[in-house]
Formats: sequence, C-alpha cells, structure tokens
Amino acid sequence: MQNRRTFIRNSGLIIAAGIMPYPAYLFPKKKEKLGVALVGLGNYSRNLLAPALQLTRYCELKGVVTGSPEKIPRWQAKYGIKDSNVYNYENMHQMADNDEIDVVYIVLPPAMHADYGIIGANAGKHVWCEKPMDVSAAKCQMLIDACKKNKVKLAIGYRMHHEPNTQTLMKWAKTKPYGAIQDVIAEAGYYDSRTAHWKQNKALGGGSMLDMGVYPLNAIRYTTGMEPVSVSARHETNRPKVYFEVDETTIFDLKFADGTTAHGKTSLGENINNLEANCENGWYYLRPFQSYSGVRGKTSDGKALKPFEGNQQAKQMDDDALAIINGKPMLVPGEEGLKDIHIVEKIYESAASDSKWVSI
Repeated sequence: MQNRRTFIRNSGLIIAAGIMPYPAYLFPKKKEKLGVALVGLGNYSRNLLAPALQLTRYCELKGVVTGSPEKIPRWQAKYGIKDSNVYNYENMHQMADNDEIDVVYIVLPPAMHADYGIIGANAGKHVWCEKPMDVSAAKCQMLIDACKKNKVKLAIGYRMHHEPNTQTLMKWAKTKPYGAIQDVIAEAGYYDSRTAHWKQNKALGGGSMLDMGVYPLNAIRYTTGMEPVSVSARHETNRPKVYFEVDETTIFDLKFADGTTAHGKTSLGENINNLEANCENGWYYLRPFQSYSGVRGKTSDGKALKPFEGNQQAKQMDDDALAIINGKPMLVPGEEGLKDIHIVEKIYESAASDSKWVSI
C-alpha cells in the first residue's frame, strides 16, 4: 500500500497533468472557410454560383467537376483552380483524398442529382444539391441515406428559405398576424425559347413541374406552414412539338386538413412570379417571390416588404457553410426536398388521371 506522501505526490502529478495544456496538434483547427467544388458547369454555376462564391465569407470555390474539358482552362484562369482540384464524372470519387474540398454542390440536370450527390457523400464530402432534389422520392431517400451513412451534411438549394422577406412569410405562417390563412396562390414560370435543352428531356428530369414547379409548391407549404392532404392537377401546352415528352405548364390545386386551399401554377411558356396569402383579416403578397433579386411585397395594412440588397446565392451558401462549421442543422435538409418530390409524384399521378383528386 502506498504511503500518504507517495499518494499526495502522485495525486499532484495527476492534477498537474489535468491542468496542463494539451499540444495544439491534438485539436485540429476549425476551418474558417469551406472549400466548395461545383459539380456541373452550366449556366447556374457559371453565372450565379461561381460569382456568388467570390462574395461569401465562410466558403470558397476550390474545385470543379465537369464532363467538358474545354471549359477547364477558362475556369482555372478566372478562379485560380488547381489542376489537382479538377475532376470529371468518372474520377470524382477520388476527391476523397483531397482535404481542400469540403463540399460538393450538385448543379446537374435533376435526374443526376442523387447519383452524384451519393458519390460526393461516399467521398466524405458534405452535399449541397440544387433543386429539385431529384426526379423521384425513392432517389431522394437514397441520397439522404448516403449522407447519413457517411456522416456528412445535406442541404437542398432552396435559396428562398434564406431570403429575408420569405422568412417573414414563414414566421407569419406561425404567428398569423392577419388571422387564419384561408387560401394561397403561388405561380412561377418563364418563357424558355430553347427547343433542345434538358428541360425538354424527360430522362434528364425536364418539365415545368420539376424545374420550376417546386418553387410554388414549396412556397405554398412554407406560407401555410402545413402539409397538403390531397391534390388535383393538369398539364397544358402551347408548343406540343417542343413539349411532347414533358409538361410545358402544370396547374395544381391543394387541399389541407383544416380546410385551407391553395392554387399553384408553373410554366416554361409564360412569365409568372406571384405569391399571395388571403387571410380572414387581411392579405399579403410577394411579387416577384422567387427572382434572383428584387423580391418584394405588401400587406393589406400598408406594410412594405422591401427587397434584400445582398446576393441570395452567397447568403444561402454562407448559411449552409456556417451550419457545417458549427455543427448545426441545415436550414433546408434533404427531408424538405423529399417532401416536395413526394407531392410532385402525386401531381403527375393526378394529371395522368383526368385531374382526379389524389391523396398525398
């Protein structure tokens, strides 16, 4: 048995060890900025995300994944991307060995979202996925599962959830300053003059409902703060020679358990951009409600919802980067994208059945 003096001496060493600082190398320094690789270098990456990444505080453009080798020199010259951070779709999995890339942002046609998001997750990278999440609820769930398995974060690129006026409407869905919401109208669309684009290709996830329709659908859900219980829908087209595989325009009506109703419309043949809520004691709207800038609105008692002056994409990516850095939940997790695609499937089912009401 150790004597009292030995015990005190040994205890002192233990206490001293407990208060001595550990070497810094045992605690990796938290990154101040996350490295982002854009997967797909089409219009949205080229003209919106890459420029926005020059404005972000918590993430930066570090890599690209492309199947078009001719694009690589331009991107490297403009953004200083290293050769070692350039990938194609066949070797994208190799970024597992690249510590400079923390996040893959999937910016491909919808039918490819889950496939390449899963590759990114399996490489140990966090995944940001553009809307729509994918073309089926089953594929959305596969991406969610892959991210959970690999312990990486997943966010869906619903930039409107990060936009201040939209966030005000989300708050009003809970506080109901104008009384109970009775009905919501949401419309989003534009005239697309292209005739041989992926948006006209069913296999790639084309069609107005998948491309633009998740805007009004998601807006109805966040404006009411509820989930619909049934839907009736129909498709229309003014250009059947262009939109013979997919829908040019989709119109849908939703019912909610408490009697609230909603009307949605989306189109690749018409310029529309409106979100309005009619309540028992007033109304409010955003027009436009999903443009890249200038989202503004008004209330029945004269309040003006003035446009956000920042860059929407930069705010979205900074919000998501901070959530990763601080270990917080993503503002728009994969489950949110999954909910929309589940309803989209029911919308297509109704439209294929003479607009019959379909339970969700």
